Amino acid sequence: MAKQEIEVAGAKRQIKITPFEHHTKYHETDQQGIIHTSNYLNWIEDARMNLMEQMGLSFKQMLDMEITSPVISHSIEYRSQVKFDETIVVDTKLVSYDGHEMEVAYRIYDKVTGEDRAVAKTRHCFMNKSGIPISMKRAYPELDTKFFEFK
Repeated sequence: MAKQEIEVAGAKRQIKITPFEHHTKYHETDQQGIIHTSNYLNWIEDARMNLMEQMGLSFKQMLDMEITSPVISHSIEYRSQVKFDETIVVDTKLVSYDGHEMEVAYRIYDKVTGEDRAVAKTRHCFMNKSGIPISMKRAYPELDTKFFEFK
């Protein structure tokens, strides 16, 4: 199975997820001309939004339904430096989902060379607009189904 393909449980077909791409900007660099590590969090957030849109669950839709998915935890392991004027690709994968929380894994690599730049994971819960945790299965069964299709 290719990196960008996710198998749907019980299905024979493959659903292709288009990876997120970002062309690095000069303002993202530090004094040494290397992309500052704080930018990686922005990239993985953008990649997660891209994944959600491809799943049919855009952030805008979720916000309109008064659902948020705040970050509970994140980890990033840096493998090699990213510099100005490079294009990086972020592959995303929904690793786990149980209706209350989800975990997303990311692989950040150089588009030209394929060299790994970093791997990351984020964990999120689901809350209503008042900040109260919700069960997607109970509150939004139609959305819950979409998550299980991509897990």
